[in-house]
Amino acid sequence: MVKFDKFILKNGLTVLVHHDSNTPMTAMNLIYKVGSRDEHPNKTGFAHLFEHLMFGGSINIPKYDEPLQKAGGENNAFTNSDFTDYYLTIPTSNLETAFWLESDRMLSLAFTPKSLEVQRQVVIEEFKQNYLNQPYGDVYLLLKPLTYKKHPYRWNTIGKDVNHIQKATMEDVKTFYEKYYRPDNAILSIAGNVETEYIKTLAEKWFEPIPAGNMPKNIYPVEPEQISSRTLTVERPVPQNAIYMAWPMSARTDERFYCQDLISDILSNGNSSRLFQNLVKKDQLFSDINAFVTGDIDKGLFIVSGKLINGTSGKKAESAIQAQLNILSSKLVREEELQKVKNKIESNLIFSKLSVLNKAMNLAYFEMLGEAERLNLEIGKYRKVNRNQIREEASLLFAENKRNILFYEVEKNEQMQE
Repeated sequence: MVKFDKFILKNGLTVLVHHDSNTPMTAMNLIYKVGSRDEHPNKTGFAHLFEHLMFGGSINIPKYDEPLQKAGGENNAFTNSDFTDYYLTIPTSNLETAFWLESDRMLSLAFTPKSLEVQRQVVIEEFKQNYLNQPYGDVYLLLKPLTYKKHPYRWNTIGKDVNHIQKATMEDVKTFYEKYYRPDNAILSIAGNVETEYIKTLAEKWFEPIPAGNMPKNIYPVEPEQISSRTLTVERPVPQNAIYMAWPMSARTDERFYCQDLISDILSNGNSSRLFQNLVKKDQLFSDINAFVTGDIDKGLFIVSGKLINGTSGKKAESAIQAQLNILSSKLVREEELQKVKNKIESNLIFSKLSVLNKAMNLAYFEMLGEAERLNLEIGKYRKVNRNQIREEASLLFAENKRNILFYEVEKNEQMQE
């Protein structure tokens, strides 16, 4: 049980506080409810660009990292489809430094042509290095638009096209910042040896003067129900063939999510899992294979991906995977097998509550999902799933007309050279 207090500032900033007397460090997590799904289809990659720009200096602090490091702090950030997360740890005695730093860049970034150009080039290089020039790097640039036709999940967090960042103007980035980087679109969580009244004093001092954005809630296009399977085959200069299969799944807040998450673990969590035992070890069709859920706020994807042993055709790989899914859809999972994956998830959830940083991050995340108290209900939701639900959910989830397959093959000229 993670206990916490919650209050909301006059400008709409939600603040969560967890007291932990066992550490000299305090963690701060700041979520901005903006991800790649909030971007215009012709101006993608902006949420991720902003993750970089937020470290480029604010109106009163030219270099964010310098004062934080002097105060003994560390920080990082990440962006995904749904939100952008900034987090740090700092000695509790220097906590006010963190409030000063984060409030200043929420108040006003130092938008300079130099900062924009530097971060633009960093992001463009990341796009090229990790997505265009890396083996299998463009998989999700291909798989997402195959599976999504309307919803903005159809492009990756890095963006649809590197030219969208190349052409981003100062006006573009300022408009994006002013719309989304506002206190009423953010959640601040603090975990450490701190009292709520002290945090309230700091929050009111540093954050409350920042004006609210009064941002209208984004309405995202509803993805139409998929009625027929889709297939895409590409050739790339890679060492071995691969297959990626994806099915639409429920939203993160849907009760069905817990059953679907357990199914992914039954299939591929560890060397005793079904896909590893049957398709890697026994049949030797794959060198590695994984099943996982994206866990998006809106309806996400259940993905099975695998690298094929040379000599295994894409069609044979597809059939072998489908056979395992059919078994899960038609036969009850053994009680011991289900309990084993539940135990793993439960231990991971308990372990995540030991670190102050994890607690701060989780509180902010679940508050964004609707209510921070959900963090304390997660274990119970997994425990409730039974064998019949697993079978029923598998038969619904893996319907043939909802399947999307990306065959990722070695270029023919590469094979000839071998």
